[in-house]
Amino acid sequence: MTSSQENGDDTLDELLKDKARIEELSDDEDEDDSMTGPPFPGNHLKPRRKRKSKLHPQPQRKLLEIPPWIFDTNELFHNDVKTPSRNALDKTAAECLRFLTLLDIQGLPLNSHGLPHLRRKPHADFLRFFLGPLQTGFTAMDASRPWLFYWCLAGLSFLDVDVSDYKERLIETVRPLQNPGGGFGGGHGQYSHCACTYATVLALTAVGGLDVVDRKTMWQWLGTVKQDDGGFRMAVGAEEDIRGAYCAMTIITLLNLPLELPPDAPARKGGLTSFTDKLGEWVGRCQTYEGGIGGGPSNEVHGAYAFCALACLSILDAPHISIPKYLDIDALARWLASTQTTPEGGFAGRPNKLVDACYSHWVGACFALIEAALPGMKDGLWNKAALQTGPQGGMRDKPSARPDGYHTCYSLSGLSAAQNHYWYDSKSNTTDAGSGRLLAAFNWQAKRGTADELAVLKVDEEDVVALIHPVFVLRLEAVEAARRKFEAGGL
Repeated sequence: MTSSQENGDDTLDELLKDKARIEELSDDEDEDDSMTGPPFPGNHLKPRRKRKSKLHPQPQRKLLEIPPWIFDTNELFHNDVKTPSRNALDKTAAECLRFLTLLDIQGLPLNSHGLPHLRRKPHADFLRFFLGPLQTGFTAMDASRPWLFYWCLAGLSFLDVDVSDYKERLIETVRPLQNPGGGFGGGHGQYSHCACTYATVLALTAVGGLDVVDRKTMWQWLGTVKQDDGGFRMAVGAEEDIRGAYCAMTIITLLNLPLELPPDAPARKGGLTSFTDKLGEWVGRCQTYEGGIGGGPSNEVHGAYAFCALACLSILDAPHISIPKYLDIDALARWLASTQTTPEGGFAGRPNKLVDACYSHWVGACFALIEAALPGMKDGLWNKAALQTGPQGGMRDKPSARPDGYHTCYSLSGLSAAQNHYWYDSKSNTTDAGSGRLLAAFNWQAKRGTADELAVLKVDEEDVVALIHPVFVLRLEAVEAARRKFEAGGL
């Protein structure tokens, strides 16, 4: 049997037919709105499509002036070389162009510049849905429950929704996920995992609920995943990669855990005494000849891994010190800029892959960290005006995909990176003289874009997303509250 991947004439729909990863939304105006397939919130969150009326035709709209970057594709290969990847890229570009040129606005209300408003209430309703009872299909996400908490609570806060009312509910929900040996599992009775612990700590930080965390056992558990080569495993006996380094250092910093390794930490046998020992060098070995960052040394580059590396180094020290010390920053900046796609305007996670809204955060948020590491660099590495939001409640990967909490959270973060200004205060201390706590990540400042800058982006004031911390991906106020809470240190 010949696989569809070997047939260059197959469409994207045919290539994905058996994988159930992307489900097309029908273009048929008369089709019923009911959806099958992966679990999706009820119809109360989806506006009904209106039938076209010959008696009341829609007024003609002036199409958006097409910016020149849409046609500046910088293709490495001729378009007549058709491969499954090329076909998928072309199909996605065609889907996005309908919205980029405002040929299709899907009935959305428009701002003063003729672009769709950020639909705060539908997005917030969508996120609130996932904080209630879920359909049986969501059992597949049982090991990822903390991520649902984080995506939804952080996303709501990015929309200026007060999430403090969720504090007690969240505390009681995550309490059983905390293991006696420290850390949080993804579900009841599951092993502690760096990613799930990271998501839980961020969600608790968002609502001001960090009191539930057993900081002493957390410190001891993190000592079991620190490796003698400098990196971190995701769990005891699990893979060692850049996610573990970023997640672990985020947890240590927000909770102000001792930097000294526990006495029984396995890495002590390799001569290490601190969680930060050899960490910068290990992160540096994750950079490849392309300039990007892999999940580990010699791994394939990926946009999300670049963010993890930059954010981890920005915790260790001031970004203008730590990032150039361990990474080829010029090569990384070139690689990151090359992932912004045309004509779509968003980012792809890897070379020759499809644009995906989540990378507006994973790649887009890298530029504040890069700019802080490059003296004199001012917002010039990426096209902020090219990012696009989704049409329904919730945001999605791309036009042919359904919305979900993950893409909603990180799309909002990406919009914040594009709309607002972030800079590092290089005059502040990077360590606490008394406790030794790493302070570099708390030295970030931010401000809203000016009216003139928002006009260039074609954004109204009401559509601006909250200021989001470029390292911890939470509102700046929540991060500052965590810093003050554990200022005294100790266990």
